[in-house]
Amino acid sequence: MNAHRPGETPAERADRNFVDLLQELRVTQTGVQILFAFLLTLPLQSRFEDLDRWERNVWVAALLLAAGATVCLIAPVAYHRALFGRRQKAQVVLVASRFAIGGLFFLALAICCAVDLVLDLVLGRSTALVITGGLGVILLAAWALFPLLARSGSAPGAQAGEGEGESPHQDH
Repeated sequence: MNAHRPGETPAERADRNFVDLLQELRVTQTGVQILFAFLLTLPLQSRFEDLDRWERNVWVAALLLAAGATVCLIAPVAYHRALFGRRQKAQVVLVASRFAIGGLFFLALAICCAVDLVLDLVLGRSTALVITGGLGVILLAAWALFPLLARSGSAPGAQAGEGEGESPHQDH
């Protein structure tokens, strides 16, 4: 069950959650836009013609995943705009949060593909795959495992009264 801040109404809580979510989206949108722009310019480089089939497939995957991340991370804006003024902020926060999670998933995969492509060109395929696998584990731990452990109260420092002064199960 989600705890409320003392004296906070459901509408105030939805507003606070939406502001927090928008700030998170600002951070991720910048990263995905830079990655997406980088991937869009690669075919314009002279060395692009030298890519083998594997490298081209990894580039296509990275490009499409970055596009998916872009769609998911911008979708909350369109969703909010469509429901603006209809007193459905809690619904907007819920759906926007799900889009953000999807966007982070696509972004993590796009990062791995882009890193694999560059490392494949610089260090060779085997080394690139090993390093990219390690990066994937780090992303999975940092973006999914640690937050889920903190949410369940299993992570160090996840006890009530630590951090922002909220219980580990409280949305914000």
